[in-house]
Amino acid sequence: MIYILSIVLSVIFLTLSAIHIHWALGGKWGFKNAIPTKENGDLVMKPRTMDSIMVAVYLGLFAFFYATKTNICSVSLPEWTTYFLWIIPTLFLLRAIGEFKYVGFFRKVNSTVFSKWDKKLFSPLCLAISVIGFCIVLFN
Repeated sequence: MIYILSIVLSVIFLTLSAIHIHWALGGKWGFKNAIPTKENGDLVMKPRTMDSIMVAVYLGLFAFFYATKTNICSVSLPEWTTYFLWIIPTLFLLRAIGEFKYVGFFRKVNSTVFSKWDKKLFSPLCLAISVIGFCIVLFN
């Protein structure tokens, strides 16, 4: 069970990392839908290329971390890295809950393109990542 769940998270994180690399290299696919906006259309944040690179690196590291739980990567990690089994799903649970205005299940702004995608895809995906991650901890 842990093996399958870890593979699922690794694939999800690799896919998300690849999307962020695409954006860092100047790609536009999905970019406008993934940035929170105010009701007047102004961006809530203005991500730079380096921001996309850093997110891609972290997502890639998360994929590697969960791949080590499957023995796909025969790398032995230090014992202290087991804390990441709690930290990663907690981060994604917090993202799913949101900051109560523009992002997450409890956002107040619901009329923007981003909010529609957040409702249909982004927040549910973050919640699914969190649930899968916590299942890995609890079944381990």
